Amino acid sequence: MAEPGTDNKPIDVLGVPTEMKHKGSCHCGQIAFEVEGEFDRAMECNCSHCSRKGYLLSFVPRAQLEIKTNVGVSTYTFNRHVIEHQFCSNCGCAPYGFGKDSKGRETAAINLRCLEGIDLGALKRTAVDGRSF
Repeated sequence: MAEPGTDNKPIDVLGVPTEMKHKGSCHCGQIAFEVEGEFDRAMECNCSHCSRKGYLLSFVPRAQLEIKTNVGVSTYTFNRHVIEHQFCSNCGCAPYGFGKDSKGRETAAINLRCLEGIDLGALKRTAVDGRSF
């Protein structure tokens, strides 16, 4: 088996090769995107923002997110202003955000609830104690 990333396939922030493109959008469709990755697990954060919004997140390198339309996109940051949460100014849906990983590489936080064809019940969920950050 090849080392992750040596076969020129995109890799996620954990170094796992990815290959499938998924379409996603906000509720009204003013924000639309495609993201490359295999999404079988999600982070479920308990911070004040994520818990109120019900986010199920997966982080990928920023280059794996292709924005198709972003009419009326707004940005929200809070606490340490580490993640720039992007949301639709029309419907309020927040499909993704931008940040950096611990090594300073640009990442995209994908709200898996906004992707088409994802079986949310089948996702392996990892609890993240964001309240302590």
